[in-house]
Amino acid sequence: MPDSLGPRLKVGVVVPSTNTSAQPELDALRPDGVTNHTGRMVIDDDPMVDEPGFEHVMHGIRRSTRPAIRGVVGCDPDCVIIGVSPESHWEGTKAHGRVLDAMREAAGGRPVTMSPDAIDAALAAHGVRRIAVITPYLPVGDDPVRRFFGDNGYDLLRVHGLGMPSPAKIAHISETALRDAVKEVDDADVEAIVQVGTNVAMARLAAAAEFWLGKPVLSNNVVLYWHALRQNGVADRVRGFGSLLAEH
Repeated sequence: MPDSLGPRLKVGVVVPSTNTSAQPELDALRPDGVTNHTGRMVIDDDPMVDEPGFEHVMHGIRRSTRPAIRGVVGCDPDCVIIGVSPESHWEGTKAHGRVLDAMREAAGGRPVTMSPDAIDAALAAHGVRRIAVITPYLPVGDDPVRRFFGDNGYDLLRVHGLGMPSPAKIAHISETALRDAVKEVDDADVEAIVQVGTNVAMARLAAAAEFWLGKPVLSNNVVLYWHALRQNGVADRVRGFGSLLAEH
């Protein structure tokens, strides 16, 4: 018999323990009959202002991701979302397949959604290649994001980092700061704006910005959840969070 509250789809989600934005945003996106079940990668809120500090945070995420996945698969989800962006981009495009395979193995063979695949699919759905990107990071975190988009053939016109010094501080980014960042990166030659970082609460702001700019504005959490739903047969159009979930 199907799960009483999630008869259509049970989504496992793993996020860093410092992340306070992904869980409420993903819960707001749920269609009827879909439930989310969150596990946490236990990390410290360490500084990531230089490469050794950023790598230290990444090491904590790598060490704790598999235990977090094992913790959430106990409820037998249909799929798993890996809700952390830097780990998806830090090792480069060539390493992504290996990382994804390792996550699927930890999830017992279940479908796994990670940011690189979800963002690629979202940009393909909109048919755009000329983009600007907003990150929550200092330059040391912006560099691998820039490399990821470049290696995947996107015309990356602008990158704007919001300079947060630690993982937990990312959740402190205000809608005002995000609005200003959108203004900073937008131009007539930009076909779409992409926000990376799952601890950035940008789902609603992105939808509003998209309406006023007349172009896709993709927030990381919405993109991840959209991809997980569509990969697993849930085609509901969810309104209020931008054209991706409403039209694709």
